[in-house]
Amino acid sequence: MTTNVLTPATPLTAADRCDRCGAQAYLRVVLVSGGELLFCAHHGRKFEPELKKIAAEIQDESGRLTATSAPASTDER
Repeated sequence: MTTNVLTPATPLTAADRCDRCGAQAYLRVVLVSGGELLFCAHHGRKFEPELKKIAAEIQDESGRLTATSAPASTDER
């Protein structure tokens, strides 16, 4: 999904929920007409063509789903 960021956006948190299914939201769509919609990665991909037509801005944080953190250090003796 293409990310069009016009202004600095507030990061999405675990409290932000998909407007379609209630799962954790990873996309925020700011509408040209005002207001915003939140979507999980699945529904963001599903509705991408339609959302691009009505969005002023799309904040896509779905990359966090595949991001890996550094492995925990092991204390070898």
